[in-house]
Amino acid sequence: MITTNAIASTSQISDSRREIVRLENVCKYYGQGDTLVKALDDVSFVIKEGEYCAIMGASGSGKSTCMNIIGCLDSTTSGQYFLDEQDVSGMEESDLAHVRNLKIGFIFQQYHLLPQLSAMENVMLPMAYANVKPKEQKDRAAAALERVAMGHRLNNRPNQMSGGQQQRVAIARAIVNNPVMLLADEPTGALDSHTTEEVMELFGELNTSGITVIMVTHEADVARNTHRIILFRDGHIMNDCLSPSELNR
Repeated sequence: MITTNAIASTSQISDSRREIVRLENVCKYYGQGDTLVKALDDVSFVIKEGEYCAIMGASGSGKSTCMNIIGCLDSTTSGQYFLDEQDVSGMEESDLAHVRNLKIGFIFQQYHLLPQLSAMENVMLPMAYANVKPKEQKDRAAAALERVAMGHRLNNRPNQMSGGQQQRVAIARAIVNNPVMLLADEPTGALDSHTTEEVMELFGELNTSGITVIMVTHEADVARNTHRIILFRDGHIMNDCLSPSELNR
């Protein structure tokens, strides 16, 4: 059973690390009148540099809406969102797209690799949008693929790789622009248990190197690999500092 008592609010965490994510009284509403849906209702929390967090909750709890706002994929109805200490709440879409590309590395359940491109070419894509010179794109892509143990697959296309290998390429693509955080949406949902363990080990290594990792998941076994769990229910935060040991096995 998961405790729903709010404990150890992030406001009590006092250290010198910069704030990567700060949500202040964020609301996200859909519809109006009798059809009003409060997907997020007065949500506030902070995630600091180098943290490894899981966002959990049942279907309809608000965790996916929260992820979309953190990822600058959706806007708030009210409240403020600070990404890397910059208020992005009222940004135009073109500016948000630029912020997304430079500040956030996305990892998805279905990988979203382009099938006609090699591993190297898929990893180079974010740098093309950031106007990185071609020679530097190749060097950085190769280094990112080496970092996730895919240096031997530079020229393979997605259909020549296993699911776990494709997810490693997707992780390399996510880290190649040196983002301030990795945002992973159910990253092991399409993987078997053995491959899940390998991918979670990789996330742990990246976090140990200093990368901030935020993972949206409904799987307790996955969340236990993180250091802090933010638990949603019905658009509210029930606990913003749940420890993995408080999740029953």
